[in-house]
Amino acid sequence: MTALQMLGFVNSLLFNDLVCNEDNSPDVGLVMMSNMLLQLTILYEEVLYTILHRLGKPDSRHVADPDELYAYIQKAFNMDPEEHQILLQRTKELERPIFCLKVTVKQATGILGKDVSGFSDPYCLLGIETKGHDSSTNSGSRQENKKRAKAVVKNLIPEDQTHRTQIISQTLNPVWDETFILEFDDIKNARFHLDMWDSDDEIESVRHKLGELSDLHGLRRIFKDARKDKGQDDFLGNVVLRLQDLHCRDDRWCNLEPRTETYPNRGHCHLQFLLIHKKRATMATKTYPSYTIHRHLLQQIISHEVLQHQAGSTSWDGQLSKHASTILYLHATQKDLSDFHQAMAQWLAYSKLYQILEFSSDCLLHQITSIEYQWVQGRLNPEQKKELTDSFQSLLTYGISLLQRYRIIFPLSSPKSTQRLRSLLRVLVQMCKMKAFRELCTLTCDLQEMVTKALQAGTAEWFQMKKQHLKPMVKTMEECGKALVSLLLEVNTDLQQCHKSWNKYFIKWATEEGDKLVLKGLDLDLELLLLISTVDHIDIPESTMRVDLFSIAYLELQELVSRYVKDQLSKIDSGMSQLTAESLFQLYLSLQELYAMKEFLCNSEGPLALTNFHQWFKEAIPKWLQKTYTIALERTQRAIQVDQLKPLGELNKHSTSTVDLSTCYAQMVKTWQQLNWPDPEEAFMIMVKFVEDMCKIAQTYCRLTKMRAEELSSNQHEEGEAANRLCVVVNNIEQLRMMILKLPSQLDWARLEQKAGDAIAPEQIQHTLHHQLQTTITFLNNEIRGVVQTLATKLDAGITRHIQELASCDSKDPEDCITPLMKFLECELRYLSGNLVQENFNSLLELLWNHTLNVLTGAAKQQAGNLKYFRKLHVALQSLELCFYGDGCGLPEDALHTAEFKALEKELELCSSTSRKLIQKYFSVRIQQQMEANPEKYGAVTIKAFYRHSEQKLRIDVLNAVNLIPLDSNGSSDPFIQLTLEPRHEFPEVMARTTQCIKNSLHPLFDEVFEFLVPPEKCQQDGACLLLTVFDYDTLGANDLEGEAFLPLCKVPGLKEDEEASNPSRVPQTRLPLTHPGTTGTEILKLLETRKGDKEAQAFVKLRRQRAKQAKESE
Repeated sequence: MTALQMLGFVNSLLFNDLVCNEDNSPDVGLVMMSNMLLQLTILYEEVLYTILHRLGKPDSRHVADPDELYAYIQKAFNMDPEEHQILLQRTKELERPIFCLKVTVKQATGILGKDVSGFSDPYCLLGIETKGHDSSTNSGSRQENKKRAKAVVKNLIPEDQTHRTQIISQTLNPVWDETFILEFDDIKNARFHLDMWDSDDEIESVRHKLGELSDLHGLRRIFKDARKDKGQDDFLGNVVLRLQDLHCRDDRWCNLEPRTETYPNRGHCHLQFLLIHKKRATMATKTYPSYTIHRHLLQQIISHEVLQHQAGSTSWDGQLSKHASTILYLHATQKDLSDFHQAMAQWLAYSKLYQILEFSSDCLLHQITSIEYQWVQGRLNPEQKKELTDSFQSLLTYGISLLQRYRIIFPLSSPKSTQRLRSLLRVLVQMCKMKAFRELCTLTCDLQEMVTKALQAGTAEWFQMKKQHLKPMVKTMEECGKALVSLLLEVNTDLQQCHKSWNKYFIKWATEEGDKLVLKGLDLDLELLLLISTVDHIDIPESTMRVDLFSIAYLELQELVSRYVKDQLSKIDSGMSQLTAESLFQLYLSLQELYAMKEFLCNSEGPLALTNFHQWFKEAIPKWLQKTYTIALERTQRAIQVDQLKPLGELNKHSTSTVDLSTCYAQMVKTWQQLNWPDPEEAFMIMVKFVEDMCKIAQTYCRLTKMRAEELSSNQHEEGEAANRLCVVVNNIEQLRMMILKLPSQLDWARLEQKAGDAIAPEQIQHTLHHQLQTTITFLNNEIRGVVQTLATKLDAGITRHIQELASCDSKDPEDCITPLMKFLECELRYLSGNLVQENFNSLLELLWNHTLNVLTGAAKQQAGNLKYFRKLHVALQSLELCFYGDGCGLPEDALHTAEFKALEKELELCSSTSRKLIQKYFSVRIQQQMEANPEKYGAVTIKAFYRHSEQKLRIDVLNAVNLIPLDSNGSSDPFIQLTLEPRHEFPEVMARTTQCIKNSLHPLFDEVFEFLVPPEKCQQDGACLLLTVFDYDTLGANDLEGEAFLPLCKVPGLKEDEEASNPSRVPQTRLPLTHPGTTGTEILKLLETRKGDKEAQAFVKLRRQRAKQAKESE
């Protein structure tokens, strides 16, 4: 429909009520159209007449050029140019109206006080002075004009054309608020005059004046009054204005001008002017009331404005164009329409057009505001009351119908829909709160109740419409299931929109923003704005209406859905197909989502129709679970078939099949979470089935992935590639193990156990679920160990071969001999480290480490006494330890330093040491034995020892021996002490010293001093000590051994320069328990004994064996 066609349609609707009102019966057909055209012509004539006889100075907000206004109304009325000219000429021939100035004398401030009391009794004389020619043509006329401005009204204007206000007694700020209508002929030659006078009451007595006398100034006034004539009033000031300088509607404060310069500042007077018409000669004025004419003119112009708006009717904000505002302003002013009747006309026009053109309802708020603040029921005649009542009822009914269809009328897809809905709700609320509405529409139902019923009905209609729209053409079980799912999707989407978007507008439709009547952008006159800003007694109660749209829609829809779904499910038998079961699962999820929205209900009394809806789907659960298992198993099998068992990347060391497997598990977990079965016992059985299926898939995956590795390896004969695939297999199974371990948290077993409560014993959950899981974990661990063992076995042979080759290595440097072994391990372990996850790599390292220790232990049992060979083995063990530790990236130290490692390390360290080094170790062991000896079993020796750096001498004071063992037949001994510095190879030039022999004493006192010339660095060597050997002198045979004592030289006082003892008397005594060799150091002696070609070693062993023999004999 074009804009012109729409305008014609709107005009027919607008004028239909005018025709019906005239004839009191609705005409139809040609009669109605003929009348409509006639009324349109009459209204057009009225507008032309208004423009033609325009009065007043144009306002800056309005259009001044009449041709522009003619052009505008020609478009607004869709008038043909020729017809426009005919009507314009006819209008010009009509009799001119009577021009009138409607003036309201509001008040005055700051006037002169002429009475003795300092106040005045002011009143005003006003009228219009009319001249026959322009008073500004020459200097003489200007002078006369000035004199006339000083003249008083009674001298210029005839008495019958002079108007007078009331007298306000004793004030300097009088308030009159009186309105007068003054006629004039020619606005260009007319002046408005107002004189203000102080009334002089002749009855006032001199005695009364003397009683009010307060100062000398008052006395002068009494004398002045005595000189003037009785009853002569005092001039207070005047106002003179040219009518052509006034706007059509004017409101101003004017200065009161003096006739002389005696008192130039005489105050101000507040005047309001309105240039109006009387006896307009138009047909409309003769036929209809001014209020009715203005309303239809308003409707005509607004409909044109809306239809011409570029963005469409719904975005029109109520702002009239400058031309439209000018015409309506002029017409209302010339017809002298009150603000209230203008507001009422605007309300009737806007509210009617809103129901036809659907523009923004915000435009109605201004009229609601105006009517509310000016409402007086007595201003309206019965016909106007009926019109206003009908408009309220019509708009309310229309608005309710829009709310009932809010899903269609205000779609969220439209950018401004929510704004339109909010505006409509605000208008309906404000309208129903108006005093006019409450007084006229007494039988109207409560707005909240009306909206609630409309929303309920609209929701039911929407559901039926969607149900019909989605009904399948072919009514199979599968298609019916899909249709149900689609319907539930629509319902859930609608409720979500209700909750998130629509509800806030209905629940809080009278927010602070809504309660504040929108004034911005609306053309309120100054008086109304002042009234609105100052009136505080207007009763617009805050809205208490709250409609919970979501609750209304939810309760209605869940009842309809429950009834419909149960009816449809009753037609599906237990032998449903898999496709039907899948559709039912989606339906179950949709119902679950719908039921979960009950949490958003404000008040829910009694159970919902959807309560226990899960029971409708019990027969479908086995098919759902089987479908879930089948899909996961098939996807896992397909993933392994295409898996090349190559790592995904440097960070992801497993292959592609684990990604698919993880997705399968995630989907099964999601299915469990989506199912969220309410019944705890049934939920437990479902969980058992889920875990069982997942464990089956895990075992199947392990079996298939190993088969896949064998298949790929059989096609490629490279040994390295086979090992690579085994690494990926291990990583895949490890990844699977981690997935299985996460199942309790992902499936939320704790919540299931808590939900089960007393229905299922915790022991049953532990025995069933955890046992299933642990069995699978054990299975996976065994699988991992088996594959890792296979990898380790492939490397064991290489490690054994390289260790065995150490014996045949001729290089003097042991590092060169173990280089092949280290290169072999570096190559293999680097690859394995890059292709195995850390945990599996550590397991492999542990297996290889234990194997390596076994091989080295076996190798150490060969070639006894071969120092070079054992050095190779020792260096190999040290290097292998560092290799397997890998700077903390390999095995931890506690895994490396096993008992086998410590024993082997000790053995290889001894076997790889030189004879002298072994001798040093022997003495270190004996020194340790000395420190741990039982308290003086064989007696003790007391000495004092200190070292002098300046002389590089070691001084030993042998003091005594005590508690010696009696070795002679007489029960005593003949003890003496031999002092030697050990080991002898470190002190070759130091001779042994001997004390004197003390006869028959077990507690001999020697008190002898010995000095040894030795450098300090020798005393710091490992095993360096002073050996004190106590013998029992035997004249006939060899001396018997009492015992040995070892003094470590590194602890002798004075050896360090800062500890040098300058005074030997201050050196503390040292008491050394005597010991026997026993088994201490036997291993070292045996090792030295194997070195047959080493004379020094053999001599040392011989001496120590002799000492051991002597010790044994003495015991």
